[in-house]
Amino acid sequence: MHLLIGMSQPEPLPHPFLDPTFHVSWSSLDPAAIEGDITLALANAQERIDAIANQDPAVATYATTILALEDAAEELYRAWGFADHLTSVCEGPAIRAAFNAMLPKVTEFSTRIYLNEKLWLVVKAVAEQPATKALTGIHQRLVEDTLRSFVDHGADLHADRRAEFEAISCELSSLTQKYSENVLDSTNAWELIVNDEAELAGLPESAREGARENALAKGHGTEEAPKWRFTLHSPSAFPVMQYADCESLRRKVWEGSTTIGRTEANDNTPLVGKILRLRQRKAELLDRKDYAELTLAPRMVKSGTAALEFVETLHDKVKGAFQQEVAELQAFKAEHTGGSAEDLLQPWDASYWAEKRRQAEFDFDEEELRPYFPLHNVIDGLFALTERLFGVTIVKRSTYYVNPETGAEQHADEPGDMEPVEVWHSDVRFYDLLDDDGTHLGSFYADWFPRESKRAGAWMNALRTGGPRKNGFAPHLGLMAGNMSKPTGNKPALMTHREVETIFHEFGHLLHHLLGRVEIRSLNGTNVAWDFVELPSQIMENWCWERNALDLFARHYADGDVIPDELYDKMMAARNYMQGAATMRQLAFGKLDLELHIKHAKDAADQDLDALIDEILDGYTAQYATKPPSIIRRFTHLFSDPVGYACGYYSYKWAEVLEADCFTRFQKEGVLNGETGRAFRTAILEKGDSEPPEKLFRDFLGRDPDADALLRRAGLLAKV
Repeated sequence: MHLLIGMSQPEPLPHPFLDPTFHVSWSSLDPAAIEGDITLALANAQERIDAIANQDPAVATYATTILALEDAAEELYRAWGFADHLTSVCEGPAIRAAFNAMLPKVTEFSTRIYLNEKLWLVVKAVAEQPATKALTGIHQRLVEDTLRSFVDHGADLHADRRAEFEAISCELSSLTQKYSENVLDSTNAWELIVNDEAELAGLPESAREGARENALAKGHGTEEAPKWRFTLHSPSAFPVMQYADCESLRRKVWEGSTTIGRTEANDNTPLVGKILRLRQRKAELLDRKDYAELTLAPRMVKSGTAALEFVETLHDKVKGAFQQEVAELQAFKAEHTGGSAEDLLQPWDASYWAEKRRQAEFDFDEEELRPYFPLHNVIDGLFALTERLFGVTIVKRSTYYVNPETGAEQHADEPGDMEPVEVWHSDVRFYDLLDDDGTHLGSFYADWFPRESKRAGAWMNALRTGGPRKNGFAPHLGLMAGNMSKPTGNKPALMTHREVETIFHEFGHLLHHLLGRVEIRSLNGTNVAWDFVELPSQIMENWCWERNALDLFARHYADGDVIPDELYDKMMAARNYMQGAATMRQLAFGKLDLELHIKHAKDAADQDLDALIDEILDGYTAQYATKPPSIIRRFTHLFSDPVGYACGYYSYKWAEVLEADCFTRFQKEGVLNGETGRAFRTAILEKGDSEPPEKLFRDFLGRDPDADALLRRAGLLAKV
């Protein structure tokens, strides 16, 4: 490892979170600087807002008001985004305390922009000017979006409602942040130490080795007398639930998962009711009947009624396949254990027996694929595919990491010819994205392995959004992150096929951001209707199933061989296995989300939460011998953000219909066809929210969506 110790150390930045330099100096982002930097950014932003608001409405223009608002708080939101990012990947007492101390002030500022009466009068006056009304295209779209945003954030509220609206906004920020912290803390609080190797029967070697190394790192066991440590992080818990022959081991891990958001110290139960009630009250203050009416009007679905109809229609189409799959799984277990086919499964049995049945029916074990998916190959293949489809080049940069304990700089990745880029952890990598003419379109970080300081799941985030400048278009900066299987022993990090899909999914979001070419920042990249945003991410998953795409990266880590034809055929034969159950699971989440926000926002806090959810999801979930608690206390999509996916979880299936249909064009014209890829880039990825999503879809496919495209691909259409 090449050390960088001895390099000249730069002077400490006076305001590191406000540093406009493209490459972020992560080691300078000390939590101690958050209060001062954000306070300064708040003051600067308020000064710009005041300058806009204090204009004479008669002489103010589109450029000095609506366009000026685009930049007024950019410095603040970029700095706050860095702080928020650190809570996701480097969480600890210092960053948590600093972030939470400033969260109410940032929320208060954001809320008051729209409650600023002088500002609203100027904006409305400018919107009525003939010159503004004559604007076309993206500029007229910005005017319309700005007016709607002001109204939806309380600009027209009477004075007696303004204070309550502002207080609700601040309280929602604090409650949802606490919800997220409870999930992280309760996840990290649980561990299981296994002393007897016999309990690990059935577990893949990768899972065993990972658990052994995890135990050693935490001081449990030795090389000579090993122990095995399991956690609730996905790469640790999921293999147990899917493969462990020992029922008691599966049960312990399942019981551990039920403690997330439910422990005495980290109980999210009261927070759920409070968040729902506050969202409902916020909608009522704006004279909307519920939160769905407030949030869904600007989206493709338009209303909560339409969203529920979409979910319930899909439910009716797949319920037969779902019920059949549950019955067949119960019968399969009974056949192999001597029980009755009427006996309900235990919740810790479902994944295990589903995997056993898949292996029996298709002679296919997902673990057979893992050796063909070393992470470095997956990333290289993903980039090669992207370059071929979308006409770009991706360049890996050398990175370095500053150890927070010693202050020493060291390469986190192999040295390269270009100046190394600093990252926030030694696992993180950095890449540049170039257009086919060499233009720098953007750059991104990738952070794939779990840590206790890192939140669960996988996500993409935008750190900077570029825009027009004198010599072209300023590049974007983003990141993608996840919690994937780590290297074990002398083997590289070997992914499951589902993890490969997740990587492709998050990179789809990232491409949407990096390839954006919209001159208005707030309409660029992923700033689109929420039920359209998953189209670019979910369509990327299709290439994880195509043979000629897989051959770009699915190669055995030991000998470089591609997936054998026989194994690939088994994989494809099993692709739609249990698709009824998988589809119903997502529909259940969408149904739960919408029903809570539309029908139970006022009374959820006064009811038995689990009983209420059982009632809502009748017909959407399988019945188990032991009733599992609802996901509601760890449903971070809905409750770890003031808005998040609230009333929007249906959008995963909505966008899946769109992407399944869009991918039919690739299938017709060639899944590696660069012309088709460039058409998708031009029609979808570059356009952001510059035009209605319905038009962008039609621009690419030439028609409106086929509602049955998803069911057809999932093999469910013939079963309904």
